Amino acid sequence: MDLQQLRYVVAVAETRNFTRAAERCDVGQSSLSHRIASLERELGVRLFARSSRRVELTSAGAAFLGGARDCLAAADRAVADAAAAAGVVRGRLAVGVIVTTAAVDVPELLQRYRAQHPDVRVLLRAGGSDELAAAIRRGELDIAFLGMPEGERPAGVEALVLDHDAHVLVVPAGHRLAGAPQVTLAEVADETFVDFVAGTPARAQSDQAFAAAGLVRDVAYEAGVAELITRLTARGLGVALLPSAFVRPQIADDPELALVRVVDGPHRVEYLAWSRFNPSPATRALLDVMGVRPSAGRDAEARPDRN
Repeated sequence: MDLQQLRYVVAVAETRNFTRAAERCDVGQSSLSHRIASLERELGVRLFARSSRRVELTSAGAAFLGGARDCLAAADRAVADAAAAAGVVRGRLAVGVIVTTAAVDVPELLQRYRAQHPDVRVLLRAGGSDELAAAIRRGELDIAFLGMPEGERPAGVEALVLDHDAHVLVVPAGHRLAGAPQVTLAEVADETFVDFVAGTPARAQSDQAFAAAGLVRDVAYEAGVAELITRLTARGLGVALLPSAFVRPQIADDPELALVRVVDGPHRVEYLAWSRFNPSPATRALLDVMGVRPSAGRDAEARPDRN
């Protein structure tokens, strides 16, 4: 058994297709199929159930997959650590990003990072804050940009506060509150709302604010991305509460929407989060580009450089 065979197994498991797996691994399909068949003979089990149209992991294959991924990750980390010891940062950096990130210009940050570390392959993954924090804890992500309700912190990871932000009310341009200087939650509690999916940190920010005010609201539409929330709002299907630093630039020139300050509205804290356990050289390099110095304690030693 060798690492290339493990890579082939992981590729087939993830693509569920031998042709696409071969393309991903830059190898001929016949060669990939032969190496996997050879591995199956060595193990004495079938890793994949095959038909002319479907490829699926067997129970033995599913049991084998986790260890295969761990072995590949360990091998990649060993190569990266050796290169770092020689003064070269390389390998993979997996970055999680919530779609409403506003405290950091992520593309600009990655541009600076690449200028200093061109040998690092960066993988980006979008998702909810709780999902991304869990992925860091599982070792699937190296670092992530998160948003949490005020008073909450990402669990089980190192976390640095990037910014604090207040939500604003987003309404259709013809709405009765468009042009109002400010509103309270009590004044909008009877409105129909468009919001993020229940149970996510993005939704909790508004839910907690209404609960603290002793108010109940009707969320008729749930969406996973902020852009869809604003589009539904523009169609007059409801109003929304979104972080001001994110939404103001997004709809600055949109004649269909208006923003209203909410006196007692939700607040959000944006965090940079990374693994507490032995960050990779690529992770440490990104922290360095941001001006963050990891410490052994709960928080980092410095605020990030946003220039």
